[in-house]
Parts: sequence; structure tokens; C-alpha cells
Amino acid sequence: MKQNENTFHSKISKLFPFLNEKDFPEFDEFRKNAINSKIPRGKIITLEGDSCGYLSFVISGVVRVYKIGETGREITLYRLFEGDSCILTASCIVSNSTFPAISVAETDVEVFSIPSVLFSTWIKKYDVWQKFIFNLVSERLSDIISVVEEIAFRHIDVRIVDRLSKLYEVNGNPIKITHQELASDIGSSREVISRILKDFEEKQIITISRGSVEIKDVNFLKEYSNKF
Repeated sequence: MKQNENTFHSKISKLFPFLNEKDFPEFDEFRKNAINSKIPRGKIITLEGDSCGYLSFVISGVVRVYKIGETGREITLYRLFEGDSCILTASCIVSNSTFPAISVAETDVEVFSIPSVLFSTWIKKYDVWQKFIFNLVSERLSDIISVVEEIAFRHIDVRIVDRLSKLYEVNGNPIKITHQELASDIGSSREVISRILKDFEEKQIITISRGSVEIKDVNFLKEYSNKF
């Protein structure tokens, strides 16, 4: 039991240093109430309109937060990675409202979650919690502004190139992504994405196969993005 407690303390303190016991004297209460969950890839975590009974802290994996429009088109608002927490959930708890988007486990995910009543108490009581939430607001607002700028001011082909370039930098070839997933990421339709990818393939910039894209000309992608 002691070993499990030490492991928990080590994980949380490393990823969320604001919970350092010197600044947050109720860490034991946090530990006693925290629920450790492992969420399989592809599982919907929260639906639009759900109540927010818990605030979760991502220990590992990737969570995608997105909206669906009236036409059924998806747009990614932001992703949560190791060491993140969801500002929309925090806002939902503070304002006593429902969750305004959808969240899904993009990979296998591990989280620790605390009851919303404790979060509400601690954010009023401790400066470290207030600073943590303010930082989340700043980071996510920047993410969402970037999404709006991308949609409003950049051509779809450039947004495709940027997304493929980032995925290539992280994972190399081949990039495991479907046309629909790429469309959801950048707020377009699958038909438009397929047409542009086909054009890139005809120019021998990429090779398309089922569920993946292979980059053939990395330099072209970099130069193409810098043109616009």
C-alpha cells in the first residue's frame, strides 16, 4: 500500500508541481479522493450536455476535445496530453453548467479524477489552484484562437500540409490517419481532403493508402507551407 501511495505521489508531483505539499496542505485529501482510470483508445469520455462531476488530470495518452456542427462536420478544439487538464471541464464545474463539447480518448489514456465539489472548494481556498486554472485558460484560449485563425485565414491545402508535417515530425512515415480524421482535425469535409490529397499524390509528393499517408517529398511540404 505504501509503495502505491509513493507511486501516486511521484506521478502527481512530477506532472502537476502546483500540488506540492508545501503549497497545497490538503494533498492527502486529494490522494484519498482521486480515482485512477484507464480509458481505452476510441472511447468517448464526455458528450456535449453531460454534467461535470469530476475534474481529471491526464497522466498518459492523448484526449481530443472537439465540436460537431449542424452539418455533422467536426472541428478539433484542442488536445490534452500528459500533464494537462481540461479547461472546459473546469469551466463547467465553476459555472455549474454542462459540458459544451465532446472528448474522446485518441490513444489509451490514464487519468486521475477528483470530485467537482473538492475542486470548487480548493480553487476558492488556494492560490496555487487559481494559478493553475488561469494558466489553463491562457493555454487553451491560445489554442482555440489558432484554430479560428486557421479556418478563417488559411487555405485548406496549407492546413493539410501543416498537419501532415507535424505528424511526420512526431511519428515519421507512414502517417496513420484517415481522410475523415484529417478533415475533423482541420474543420473541413472528407471529400475536400480526399481531392487535395489525390492532387498531392499525382504530383508525387505523397503516397496514399488505406488509413495512412506516406510523405515522399518532405522539402516540398516545408516550402509549400512557407509560401502562404
